[in-house]
Amino acid sequence: MALAALAVFAVFALVAGGARVLIQRRRTGDTGIRQFRPRPGSVQWWAHWGFVTGGLITGLAAPLADLAGLAPIPLADRPAVTAAGVVLAVAGVAATFAAQLAMGASWRIGVDDTERTGLVTTGVFAYVRNPIFAAMLATFAGLALMVPNLVAAVGYVLLLAGVQAQIRAVEEPYLQHIHGRAYADYTARVGRFVPGVGRQRQFQQ
Repeated sequence: MALAALAVFAVFALVAGGARVLIQRRRTGDTGIRQFRPRPGSVQWWAHWGFVTGGLITGLAAPLADLAGLAPIPLADRPAVTAAGVVLAVAGVAATFAAQLAMGASWRIGVDDTERTGLVTTGVFAYVRNPIFAAMLATFAGLALMVPNLVAAVGYVLLLAGVQAQIRAVEEPYLQHIHGRAYADYTARVGRFVPGVGRQRQFQQ
């Protein structure tokens, strides 16, 4: 199962990273990558490295630790858990790529405060504000369940912390600043990661 987890992680990296960047470059002339521009020590910088480190630990280090003989967490060491992990990881890869494509020309990795992108609220974005991150979290949850050891658990916690910091402290404030009332109305009716959950309450003046 560790080899299968490594294979899924490789496919995720190639599809959600490489293929999506190439598509963006071909369609717009821009890679869409902004993640390496943040000032070192900034919130976005920490979020980036939390996300990247957590992803590498969960998707790469945990399967390698499994191959090296690290025992799984007993409560999760069950065939049903492993099977659920496979389904979740594979579905998550497909959902991540689909959500990335649905974002069209507005797709970015990271945030550049000096640019303005369109606010996408249609398709899957009409139901969830952050479908790409939601699908990625599902992917790595599946990978962690495929090799449910302590390394995977630690990696997923770091990944989750990085994603939460990126969304709550970087992307949501940026979108609020750029799109104003349109984004406020959007957050009031659409959930953050799952439909109906994490909607922002709007206060009347």
